[in-house]
Amino acid sequence: MHESFFIQAFIYLAGAVLMVPIAQYFKLGAVLGYLLAGIIIGPSFLKLVGEESQDVMHFAEFGVVMMLFVIGLELEPLRLWRLRRRIIGLGGAQLLGTTLIVFGICSLLGYSWRVSLTLGMIIAMSSTAIVLQILEEKGWNKTVAGRSAFAVLLFQDMAIIPILAILPLLSVSGKTVTEGDTTLLSHLPAWGQTLAVIAAVAVVIVAGKYLLYPIFRIMAKTRLREMFTAMALLLVVGIALLMHAVGLSPALGAFLGGVLLANSAYRHELESAIDPFKGLLLGLFFMTVGATIDFDLVVEQPGTIAGAVLGIITLKAIILFVLGKIFKIRMAQNFIFSFGLAQVGEFAFVLLSFSAGEGIIPDTLNGLMMAIVAISMALTPLLMMLNEKLILPRVCAVSTDDNTKDYTDVEAEENPVIIAGYGHFGNTIGRFLQAHNIPVTVLDYDSDNVDFLRKVGFKVYFGDATRHDLLEIAGAGKAQILIIAIGDEEKRMVLIETVKKHFPHLYMLVRAKDRDEAYNQMNAGMMHIYRESLDTSLRLGVDALKILGHKKHEAVRAAKTFFVHDEKTLKYLSSIRNDEAYIAAVREKMQELDILMKADQDEFRGERPEKEYQTS
Repeated sequence: MHESFFIQAFIYLAGAVLMVPIAQYFKLGAVLGYLLAGIIIGPSFLKLVGEESQDVMHFAEFGVVMMLFVIGLELEPLRLWRLRRRIIGLGGAQLLGTTLIVFGICSLLGYSWRVSLTLGMIIAMSSTAIVLQILEEKGWNKTVAGRSAFAVLLFQDMAIIPILAILPLLSVSGKTVTEGDTTLLSHLPAWGQTLAVIAAVAVVIVAGKYLLYPIFRIMAKTRLREMFTAMALLLVVGIALLMHAVGLSPALGAFLGGVLLANSAYRHELESAIDPFKGLLLGLFFMTVGATIDFDLVVEQPGTIAGAVLGIITLKAIILFVLGKIFKIRMAQNFIFSFGLAQVGEFAFVLLSFSAGEGIIPDTLNGLMMAIVAISMALTPLLMMLNEKLILPRVCAVSTDDNTKDYTDVEAEENPVIIAGYGHFGNTIGRFLQAHNIPVTVLDYDSDNVDFLRKVGFKVYFGDATRHDLLEIAGAGKAQILIIAIGDEEKRMVLIETVKKHFPHLYMLVRAKDRDEAYNQMNAGMMHIYRESLDTSLRLGVDALKILGHKKHEAVRAAKTFFVHDEKTLKYLSSIRNDEAYIAAVREKMQELDILMKADQDEFRGERPEKEYQTS
């Protein structure tokens, strides 16, 4: 392992760790923090990284692939079908409209029709990585603006393939594809390439529907989290390699794989396994974008670059805003949608390099466009912040929280109850709540249990409920109640601390096997503790008294008196359990109970009979 690798890794990590918190402190957003870090460590300032940043960018683009996979996991096929009008209609109109308008402007500026058309297709692209990250960061990803932006970005991803097919036809030199640009299908006839592409997509679909689920079941049975993470990474890398081999977009293939697994019980565990890698690689990608901005070129031609950046952003924002009005996106949402997609995206780097290699765009224009694209991407977080702080309050007078109530693909509200652990204890609770039409989300770490519950109609997901990222994905941020029914006491205590730290709004109803566990939970601040053997023991005691000749209502009353006293005693003893006074206090409480029960029996006659035994 070369020492330079560790040095480069240290530089990138240090830049992120220093700049992102500063950007967050000033409410600039994490994306801008990464971009600033890249600018500072790049060739134009500290020169800590150089030409290798281009290679790092190609590696970091895998973060975009992972992001599309995670987005696919959150978008079930039915909901994707409901988005078809937005994807094809809005996405197609944006790409075609922007391409034609830019083509016309570039032609008027004196560029050849080949260069004008190429620039039109390149400038029509927007940044999937930056836009979706900002929308998620600000909580706008499930609004009309967020869903519309996603639809446009998805259509752009799908359009990459035909664009790459068109560009060689525009080559003025008749240059053939270089060896470095070939795929496994490069030497096949056109019909053979088409069949191979269809076969690759079919492989992903068939594997997603029939093969991956049993494989994930096997991984789940190992109960080794690292194996599940390795399998998730293997899946994404494998899909990306397959798509690249046949000339398709790896990001599009990963998205398709995610959609096919959206209904899987392992969806949340997959998402939480991929998420840390996705976040780091996206951060690295944003830093390399910042590092690739050629400020020497900016200094040489400041007016040209500034005018081009401003013109492109303004033009795209106007086109998007008009399309938003046509597709009846409300005013506030339309501003978010228009400003969000006004930059030029990361795929422009790929298309520019490809176009330069084909001899379509001259090297001088290619370098200029590289700087323009990078600067437009870097300005996006600032544009979104200005839109949020200045434009929306003054122009719209409509909250950006005005979301998707009139939108057909609205995601259902998160279930109000989450049950962690679904053994014999949680099972009874879940069935009881379902019988009262209260929807629950179940988290369980037993793959067989998960399979069975899904077959009988429960919304259940495989995963370790003590992980706060998994709880977040499962809807803990919006749920009202968390029922902790996990059998392992240590896991329950870890989950209690996790929820107190990350989801303090949740009511926690906690299972305890015995008094010792109840003591621990009380000392952890729990108020709603349910000992699994107490109610059953008292019911048995009531039946024993009836068999011995006591009247039913007398036995029920005695059980209720015992229960109330026992709960009070439990709370008192939990505070002194480890003190020397504990044994003396136990004896005192036993004597107190004896006196109380005798007094209750003396007062019993003349009292109205209890209808049934209640513990609460």
